[in-house]
Amino acid sequence: MAAKPRVWVSRPTFDSEVARLEPHFEVHAEPEETKFTSAELAAKLAGCDAAIVGLKERVGAAEVAGAKRLRIVANLAVGYDNLDLAALTAAGIAASNTADVLNESVADYAWALLLGAARRMGAAERWLRAGQWHATEFKGWLGTDVRGRTLGVLGMGRIGQAIARRAQGFGMPVLYHNRSRLPEAVERACRARYVDKPALLRESDCLVLVLPLTPETHHAIGAAELAQMKPTAVLVNVARGGIVDDAALAAALREGRLAAAGLDVFEGEPRVHPDLLALDNVLLSPHIASATTDTRRAMTAVAVDNVLAFFGHGPHAGHPPNLLNPEALALARAPLPAHPKLT
Repeated sequence: MAAKPRVWVSRPTFDSEVARLEPHFEVHAEPEETKFTSAELAAKLAGCDAAIVGLKERVGAAEVAGAKRLRIVANLAVGYDNLDLAALTAAGIAASNTADVLNESVADYAWALLLGAARRMGAAERWLRAGQWHATEFKGWLGTDVRGRTLGVLGMGRIGQAIARRAQGFGMPVLYHNRSRLPEAVERACRARYVDKPALLRESDCLVLVLPLTPETHHAIGAAELAQMKPTAVLVNVARGGIVDDAALAAALREGRLAAAGLDVFEGEPRVHPDLLALDNVLLSPHIASATTDTRRAMTAVAVDNVLAFFGHGPHAGHPPNLLNPEALALARAPLPAHPKLT
């Protein structure tokens, strides 16, 4: 009997979802979170027919050069700046992401960061844990109200739209800028008005970043952009590190040219710029905006569905639902001979 195709799962995730692969594949799942070098990653991919990877795995030409059987790389994330799509496509390797299933969780978390940063919750908690108390000081721990203020959204995809819809409960007018303007019906549903980027920066009291990291969006918020914002404004980034120039942001926060920030992502993460760590007017979290049980389970399910579908199994058989490079299907390798049995 021919051996089953092999799937490598790069990190521990939800066993019940990964188990859906087992009737059709030989599954090798990592038991612990591990940071692989490029060479280690290449060795893991060699001999696999499919891989489910996370953002910490950067997969490009070098990593797949020896992966002669690899057909699909399923990313456990919406963003895919860790994947070199051009290199994968050239090698006839499909790539997929987990779009849509985390929209609401990330939108909720963006609001948590916005409210927490505006009301200085991180600094206040640290002060309290240190044994301090300022409740008796009338002007102690003054923060910023968000209700009725102008919310700006830079990057109005599905997550940005979910963030905008929540603004209705706070009575906030919504401005947005996007690569292209949304259909009028979507604007009405979000009660959002399209403006150019300078107007967005100039008029927003609270600015949330929800755009992908590309060469064009690298440092989309830098010193020049921060200089255009109100000194009373709050900036939130739940998108990707590198969209913001963290050094420039730290300087603006330190010098009072921006009131506060809430950041879930960082340039060069897991390293965080030391100037940000030294500030009390920035709320920091370790890239966890999608980290709810339901959402992370759903992300795993989508990645598994993409692998199953690519190999002709499940309700999406032959049509992976979140394919990023459909042109790779035309370049896919011809069927390969069966794996030798492992001994």
